[in-house]
Amino acid sequence: MDGGTYTLLIELSREIDLSVGALGVRPLDRGWYAYTGSALGAGGFSRVDRHRRVASGEHDVRHWHVDYLLGHDAAALRDVVRAPGADVECAVARDLPGGPVEGFGASDCDCEAHLAYAPAESELRRRVEAAYADR
Repeated sequence: MDGGTYTLLIELSREIDLSVGALGVRPLDRGWYAYTGSALGAGGFSRVDRHRRVASGEHDVRHWHVDYLLGHDAAALRDVVRAPGADVECAVARDLPGGPVEGFGASDCDCEAHLAYAPAESELRRRVEAAYADR
């Protein structure tokens, strides 16, 4: 199986107002964001490759909430943490700091959000690594 759970570490270089489809326009602070998703379906972690293409500007279709963030010129995808074969998306998301947009990435579950925020990379990376280590 070439799938599991993943968390994208995204740096936002400046404060922005982000249009997020049906969630509307939301203000996002400069800093670091962690988006946790599932790659358990067909194609597995190829979903992460799609996220990379959106972030690099090679793919401009906005299908998921995270596409709106990754497609913004102030956002840069810096790293991906993966848990191959593990279905821990919601558990990891719940272990991370609160998110700035209620419902972001969580339209198919009962989580508050699957997008977390921290001003500094070190704090967010530590929290992401701890969330995966606990699984």
